[in-house]
Amino acid sequence: MNPVRAYLTQVHAVTAAEVMKLAHDPMDLVTRAVQPILWLLLFGQVMAQVHGLTNGSYLDFLSPGVLAQSVLFVAIFYGLSAIWERDLGILHRYMVSPAPRSALVIGKAIASSARGITQGIVIYACAALLGVKLSFAPANLLGVLVMVFIASALFSTFSLIIACIVKTRERFMGIGQFLTMPIFFASDAIYPIELMPPWLRAIAHFNPLTYEVDGLRALMLTVGRSHFPLTVDYGAPVMLLALLIALASRMYPRLTE
Repeated sequence: MNPVRAYLTQVHAVTAAEVMKLAHDPMDLVTRAVQPILWLLLFGQVMAQVHGLTNGSYLDFLSPGVLAQSVLFVAIFYGLSAIWERDLGILHRYMVSPAPRSALVIGKAIASSARGITQGIVIYACAALLGVKLSFAPANLLGVLVMVFIASALFSTFSLIIACIVKTRERFMGIGQFLTMPIFFASDAIYPIELMPPWLRAIAHFNPLTYEVDGLRALMLTVGRSHFPLTVDYGAPVMLLALLIALASRMYPRLTE
């Protein structure tokens, strides 16, 4: 078999196995959709009363940030499944398979993106019901899909690296909870970069969530505004994702030690 085709087949096999877990537990998607809906219904409605916070509707401004937050919160705990797989002996079977370690990592990253896309559908529906000025242009929808795919893959791969370092569920949960809030609040998901103090603004420019939110804001809204060109919004996370995949591929076998 062609080496490229064989590699893609191995990636597909891992992805399919992970997606099957999602299909067998649809209630997980329902419960994970509650938090972003509450952000839109409660936080968005309250902060919309603060005049001058943004140029235009705050709910419009917030919706891309809530989608980015939802993707982050789902993906950042994805590494927990790898620890469960180790404890159940599944990971050892992966390790003795002929599949390259990078194929395992990429397969899991793609599967994580399926969860992110389902979150996006829920948030789009909720935002539309609340009157957010969403763009349904095919090119924009495709752009949002790609952005969610990249972000889900990025944060799930980062999560896998954390799992390889800490190796226990308890430590993983503590570190995951510790990281989500700083990543979220050090971005422009819920307030403009212009309102940040200089030190936080500097951190935001190194935060991949900032570029995800910026790209989503430009693509999701009919009046979307962004700080960076879309080439930067896509390029920065893609470069970081490539680095994380390379690192996770080297570290993944350590999870079994």
